[in-house]
Amino acid sequence: MSLSDYIKSIINVILLNFIALITLILFLFSVGNTFDTIKVVALVWITILTMYMFFEYRKRKVYFDDILKYAENLDKKYLISEVIDIPPYVEAVPYYTLLKKASKSMREEINDIKNQRKDYKEYIEKWIHEVKTPISSIKLIEENNKTMTSRIILQELEGLDRYVEQALFYARSEEVEKDYLIKEISLEECVNKAIIKNKQIFILNGIDIEIDGLDRNIYCDSKWLEFIINQIIVNAVKYRKEENPKIKIYTVNVKNGIQLIIEDNGAGIPSNEISRVFEKGFTGNKGRINNNKSTGIGLYLCEKLCSKLGILISIESEENLYTRVNITFPKGSFVNVASKVNS
Repeated sequence: MSLSDYIKSIINVILLNFIALITLILFLFSVGNTFDTIKVVALVWITILTMYMFFEYRKRKVYFDDILKYAENLDKKYLISEVIDIPPYVEAVPYYTLLKKASKSMREEINDIKNQRKDYKEYIEKWIHEVKTPISSIKLIEENNKTMTSRIILQELEGLDRYVEQALFYARSEEVEKDYLIKEISLEECVNKAIIKNKQIFILNGIDIEIDGLDRNIYCDSKWLEFIINQIIVNAVKYRKEENPKIKIYTVNVKNGIQLIIEDNGAGIPSNEISRVFEKGFTGNKGRINNNKSTGIGLYLCEKLCSKLGILISIESEENLYTRVNITFPKGSFVNVASKVNS
């Protein structure tokens, strides 16, 4: 609250005091009081009024500044009415009551929306699990009756399975912490599972896979990491070269960690787009031209899940030469947590 705002709020009181003072001066003058007496009375009146206004302004400013401070420190601003006391000013009590009612209504609305989202999420997860069963059955039938046509069908089924899985992970991404388990896992095993899941697309597109130095153990959730690796591999296939497409997967040691690198020799990413690849829905110029089915969700989910898991993901690329995705797993932090739990 500024001083000018406070003066504007009490302008009627100031005018009333001014009128009262003028009336008193006229009365004192009419009953024969001297000018010096009238001057002393006016000066005392103005001094007392000014002091009262100053202290009242200071008290109100401190009160409202505290409320603003509480609001700034709150993550959920709509709960401000729960942390402030009833105001000491009568004229502010009705606003406080209205704020309490509005806050209560807002919380009820938020709870209703949360329940609706929870029901919808549970339905989506159930539907995804149900639809995975016929996909697996069709895969099994085609695997047992291998022809060129069946390979194409299997490739399409792999794509369908990826989209279904992506929808499942997207539905769960808001509450990752409730659905993962950090433990020591084999990096090689995770990568191999992702490769096997996409074997038909590799075979039909003649993509060469090079693997090196994956015989390492890391601390992560295997299910979520497998999904992240799978999304990156699928992107590498989407933007592959027509001649001699290749994907290299290897590890390097970095300071306080291990880095998994997935590198392809495909179309690459323009330098003016690389900073946006993790944005939700961003497909880039090549995604719009070369791949009409690109959703821009895969890398967004990867970055979101990596953040929740405490690992780092970054991308380096040079157009028409390569794209390199780096996933960094920290050493020590998870190891220390595990050793403390065991002890």
